[in-house]
Amino acid sequence: KLFDYDEVQVYSTPRRIIAIITGVPEETAAFDEEFRGPASRVAFDKDGNPTKAAQGFARGKGVAVEDLIRRMDGAEEYVFAVRHTLARKVADMLPGLLSKLITDISWPKAQRWGSHNETFSRPIRWIVALFGDEVIPLSFAGVQSGRETRGHRFLAPGPFTLHNADRLIDVLRANYVVPSEEEREASIRRQAAEIAERLGLDVELPAKTMAEVVNLCEYPTVMVGTFDEKFLEVPKEITVDAMLVHQRYFPLFYHDGRLANKFLITSNGDPKFEANIIDGNQRVVAARLYDAKFFYDEDRKQPLEAYVPKLDDVVFQESLGTVRQKAERISEAASDLAIAAGLNALEVADAKRAAYLAKADLVTGAVVEFTSVQGIMGSYYARACGENDRVADAIADHYRPRFSGDDLPRNAVGKVVAIADKLDTVCGLFAVNQGPTGSSDPFALRRSAIGILAMLDSGVKVDLVPAINASLDSFAAQGIAFDKKKVADTVLEFFITRAKVALKDAGYRVDTIDAVLSAGVVEPMELYARVRALDAARENDADTFEDLAIAFARANNLRDAKVGEGFSEKGMLPVEADLAAAIKVAGGEVEAALAADDYAGALAKLAALRKPIDAFFDGVKVMDDDPAVRTNRMALLNAFVAAFAHVADFGKMAKVKN
Repeated sequence: KLFDYDEVQVYSTPRRIIAIITGVPEETAAFDEEFRGPASRVAFDKDGNPTKAAQGFARGKGVAVEDLIRRMDGAEEYVFAVRHTLARKVADMLPGLLSKLITDISWPKAQRWGSHNETFSRPIRWIVALFGDEVIPLSFAGVQSGRETRGHRFLAPGPFTLHNADRLIDVLRANYVVPSEEEREASIRRQAAEIAERLGLDVELPAKTMAEVVNLCEYPTVMVGTFDEKFLEVPKEITVDAMLVHQRYFPLFYHDGRLANKFLITSNGDPKFEANIIDGNQRVVAARLYDAKFFYDEDRKQPLEAYVPKLDDVVFQESLGTVRQKAERISEAASDLAIAAGLNALEVADAKRAAYLAKADLVTGAVVEFTSVQGIMGSYYARACGENDRVADAIADHYRPRFSGDDLPRNAVGKVVAIADKLDTVCGLFAVNQGPTGSSDPFALRRSAIGILAMLDSGVKVDLVPAINASLDSFAAQGIAFDKKKVADTVLEFFITRAKVALKDAGYRVDTIDAVLSAGVVEPMELYARVRALDAARENDADTFEDLAIAFARANNLRDAKVGEGFSEKGMLPVEADLAAAIKVAGGEVEAALAADDYAGALAKLAALRKPIDAFFDGVKVMDDDPAVRTNRMALLNAFVAAFAHVADFGKMAKVKN
């Protein structure tokens, strides 16, 4: 920071970027900087002449070598350089600073215009640069800075002369420019709500479209347009897509969710010409809706299944083949997953059918023109040609969840189809070495994995490991060469990593997660269940589980794995016999609980070992002088640790006290 200031306020509209800096001084403060250099004995030779060390230090600090100061610092003398920085007028600094600021702005896309080489997001028409009442001289792309600004393009074009920088925002507001994005959005939302209330309708204001609209106007005026009711015969999703995505209009709905034949236009024009503005926009939307209706009507002339062969012409991924091949893979996978999930025969058949048809709408006219309604249009076409509701719903839902927090497919059939589709994508891209790297995830595989985990966690009882292997087998059968074991391990680790992140984000402790993973758990849903059970047990009886973790760590540290678990009960002291009996009982009960997926029950059985292990450590000397006794006690500790082996590594939890 070259000088102090109070605040930077940034505004933007489609025609301008504004930065107002307050509290800027007339000149910078003078100051001195002191730097310690080498010891004097190094900086000067025996005759007192400066060495290369002194010369280099002085040169680096911008001072003359004869100006170096010698001073004691602790027990030794060093040389010091004092650099004096004089006060500078800020006005003299600003032209260079502002020119650099303009050129340093990074744009995703930039352009050149005229005969100039400078680039910017749009051609620059004017530059206002003022320091108080002084013009800061600078130029960019042939435009010289000055004190003239412009108002709204139609309502008050200007130019307007600014005599002082403090007047800029007031002049803009007086000339129909709302400089703040937040204010423009608030104005649009307020006007939209008032109109919707007056009409007795609801308005949809998606964030993405709102962000675009806010940056398309400087003085927003919301108006109401209408379209012919015959377009209501088209599925509302495609009509809404035509309005929101293509025209940036906001649709209106009846309170029961039905689409109304009215929409909201956000105009940047002169409100006096509202009728003309509305008429022009209605003509535009009518043309889009005619297209939508035409495509919809044409698409329904064939059953949805008739479009499946056309997927041969659509490439899924260069190395993985066509979308039709993907449809055939996920159809088989959905059937297998449905069986594994325990669905009935009709649901299995519906899952296979829905997966086979899920991608068919990609080659329909409506989806080619309005891409955001893929899946949804397929569901309409499926119903139109006699497919049952479960198949149609699964087709509509199979892209879900599309992002974190999105709705899941509405039924089990839809979930297995969505899992099959996403897992096919994840496994296929890993098989051809196209997995995400670092922060780059061009195919959104992390999002797909998170979606799969969310659906499994919602109650779809499917083991992921065999599903991954089956998916990779389908690619191998297609003739794609890869190291199956290596890819399977990589994909599984990818899912485990996503599961760990999800658990941490949900508030589960890292040491709990690590303790379960150390027990060799590889199924993400088993990881979820064990972590939740263990965390709940720790919360409900924190002292017992912390003590048990410490006891486990103590036993694990003392034991000798080479001794084995074959202890003898002959000659045992009572505390040893009690522990041996408790281990035998707990071992069987824990095994039974794990087999029944009763992780809370397994933990409760392990908790019962706390008292006998505490009594054992209090009552005996593990490292007994008698080698036979010592070995037997080591074996007993091995058996104790083994009882925990398939549940969690409690030793990892001993490190964290809550």
